[in-house]
Amino acid sequence: MSLEIDIKKKLSSFTLDVAFSAGDETLGFLGASGCGKSLTLRCIAGIEKPDEGRIVVNGQVFFDSEQKINLTPQQRKTALLFQNYMLFPNLTVEQNVAAGISNALTKQEREALVAQELKRFSLDAFGKRYPAQLSGGQQQRVALARMLAAQPGILMLDEPFSALDAHLKGVLELNLTSLFEAYDNTVLYVSHDIDEALRFCERIAVVEEGRIVEIATGDELIHHPQSLAALKLSGCKNATPARYVDDHTVYLPKWGVSLVSKAKVPHDVAYLGVRANYIEQADGPGENCFQMRVDRASDARFTRMCLLGFVHRSEADSPTVDADDDEMRFLHQHVFWRVSKPKDAGTRIPSQGDVLWVHIPADQLYLVTH
Repeated sequence: MSLEIDIKKKLSSFTLDVAFSAGDETLGFLGASGCGKSLTLRCIAGIEKPDEGRIVVNGQVFFDSEQKINLTPQQRKTALLFQNYMLFPNLTVEQNVAAGISNALTKQEREALVAQELKRFSLDAFGKRYPAQLSGGQQQRVALARMLAAQPGILMLDEPFSALDAHLKGVLELNLTSLFEAYDNTVLYVSHDIDEALRFCERIAVVEEGRIVEIATGDELIHHPQSLAALKLSGCKNATPARYVDDHTVYLPKWGVSLVSKAKVPHDVAYLGVRANYIEQADGPGENCFQMRVDRASDARFTRMCLLGFVHRSEADSPTVDADDDEMRFLHQHVFWRVSKPKDAGTRIPSQGDVLWVHIPADQLYLVTH
């Protein structure tokens, strides 16, 4: 089974311009709200029409602007799960699950298929109930059962957990395991949560302003990001413009310092990233060691996030930002440092106002060109 897509659609804020292929896998779409993730799925499902391009699912042409082909959503036999599950309130659980099954099947075949999916998602006892009589988790399982019962050529899930609290989300995510185990074709999974995407997706497409800037495995995305968008989405707190100095040195104009890199620096390097938890306290001067001041500190359960300002930095390239925003200027000049809290409550960790030496490891830098 396969998906081939190459489409464009002009919007007021950006132009959706995506081209990718997928096989029997779960392909995630990761990006900020409004970047085109959901729109891509809606174009595949036939809810939205691209301005131009081609969509082919399992050898069937869903859309081809040159050949004037545009199948209806019903003809496409896709399954798209939204956040609110879209159950029919006036139908029972059994009727909801049966709603997408082809009329070409006999009554006995339809009933057998419904019973199979109700059993798969542990809904056997709820067949005669209505959606309003179910918990959120049960409603989700009904929606997933309906998706599989329809025997679609492709499954698509659009941020199914975005409105849930962390505890309920963790419980309901287990339901997807049954779905993915039972489905062998292409699954497209939209999310803005990197950890969620890593749990479910073999590959992840990073989407920014209507374009896919890179597609990689979860491991590649975390450890070898190739773009600024991937850096940010992977949870890298420190991402700053960079300029090539030599094969192992970059200059960071907004920080006003240079860093040595163990990896070779590309001549067209554009940004440098370093994770907040990779930064270390140092005893004094040395390679990539800087005297820094803790300008802000905030606590989570097990860590403290410190905002570090350079005590000595170049003023020749004073950091600027596009917007005249003092807060953004302040943040762009600073480095995020995540410090683990010691088990011994009496052990002191860096606090606001402290001046100390910090080391940025040369072998933990990300260098990207776009």
